[in-house]
Amino acid sequence: MGSTTKFVNEFCDIIDSYGGRDKVMKALCYSAKLVAGYHAKRNPDLAKRYAIASSKISGARATLRLIDDIPMIQYALEYGLGQDEPDRIMAMLGVTANVVDLLYYPIEKICWLSEHKIVDVKHADQWDNVNSIFWVLSVYLNLMRTLRNFWLNQEKLNRSHQLSSPTNIDAKSLAKHRLELMSVVRISLDFVHAVSTLPKGYLWGGKLSTFQVGSIGTLSACLGIYQIFAKRRLNK
Repeated sequence: MGSTTKFVNEFCDIIDSYGGRDKVMKALCYSAKLVAGYHAKRNPDLAKRYAIASSKISGARATLRLIDDIPMIQYALEYGLGQDEPDRIMAMLGVTANVVDLLYYPIEKICWLSEHKIVDVKHADQWDNVNSIFWVLSVYLNLMRTLRNFWLNQEKLNRSHQLSSPTNIDAKSLAKHRLELMSVVRISLDFVHAVSTLPKGYLWGGKLSTFQVGSIGTLSACLGIYQIFAKRRLNK
């Protein structure tokens, strides 16, 4: 009973934050899409219901992102030219990622306004394609930063291993390194998904089925939720 109460309390703390709530909404969105894809031919009526649920949740997430550019601008100003990064490559990737994200959010707003017919946007399909391209770039740069950070941490652990016995290596550092590896897997899944939204003819754009997209999105969201729980316990 005590462990259940602890889990519920932790879960409530997580969904009380924007990032945690978005991860849970993402899990619900893509698990519904997964069910819709699975039942597409078995039970079309049920598949349609879950597809509608997935679409509505996705729309809610997009609406909540409308003000994301405000904290993004603050983060970019605080980040500057990446003076606090461990090397120039990380700084270069960080600055580039910030520029891409600062351009991505206004484009997403234009697409949202067009989708809801609030503003008459010419060539709306082209704006959607541009939006997908910037999403792919954003995820790709985030993946490169995470891979670079993972490699730098691996080098640091290897040096520690050479200087002392494996038992002396900080267990917390090892746990954080494993979480970083999980981030690589999660963002790789997000990249596969992002590329699938590109127009047909670009890499694997438009080639993934609803079931495949649902599976990738659900797994990514579940990994993200697990990481939030794990990081909270590491920081205690």
